[in-house]
Amino acid sequence: METKVIFEDEDLLVLDKPSGMIVNKADTTKDHVTVQDWVEKRFKIEDLRIKNNDESDFYKRSGIVHRLDKETSGILLVAKTLEAFINLQAQFKERKVQKTYIALAHGEIEPAEGEISVSVGRLPWNRKRFGVIAEGRESTTEYKVLSIKYYVSGKEREPLSLVELKPKTGRTHQIRVHLQYIKHPIFADPLYAGRKTSKRDRKLLPRIFLHASKISFSHPAASEMMSFESPLPEDLNNFLLRLKA
Repeated sequence: METKVIFEDEDLLVLDKPSGMIVNKADTTKDHVTVQDWVEKRFKIEDLRIKNNDESDFYKRSGIVHRLDKETSGILLVAKTLEAFINLQAQFKERKVQKTYIALAHGEIEPAEGEISVSVGRLPWNRKRFGVIAEGRESTTEYKVLSIKYYVSGKEREPLSLVELKPKTGRTHQIRVHLQYIKHPIFADPLYAGRKTSKRDRKLLPRIFLHASKISFSHPAASEMMSFESPLPEDLNNFLLRLKA
């Protein structure tokens, strides 16, 4: 499992994270190599933190500006300086960063273009999951169906929607919760597709079909707009090729 560098300059890194790699270190990740471990080793973050006697979020997070779920692949931003970290975090907070995801969802989504806007929060009865709840935080995702595919097995012919999603807010599990809310959960989602469905899905594809494909933001030092893309990884692309048009 290897993290690919899409772009690098003196201010930031644009990474292509593989599925299965955890982004941030935690007590539960001691047996795993995380993106944060990779960044710390590459830039000797721990040595810099000690040298500067600095316990800011920049050092605690090793410059990682945002996060992706473990099984979600795709683009991740890492700041190499404190100034870049503060600038990029502000862009996220002010919703100036544009992110695009590709997902494969169960069923045929109608209408083919739209917006999902509901309050998302952590479920009181299950702290590992999120859902649409009245006391949650407002969240919005724009979507557009790119194509309809079909999973065919014997007499079964299930429609699946290949969909482009643009989250306007950055709530945890937002896209996954939003697609579940409109009754079109993401293929192979172990948390939100339902136990029976996800168990069957994961025999066909052992990871969630969710990929962070594009990002646009203003360079933290040069202030010029930058855009980067990450193509669908091989496992997701190969699975699409197995489906019928």
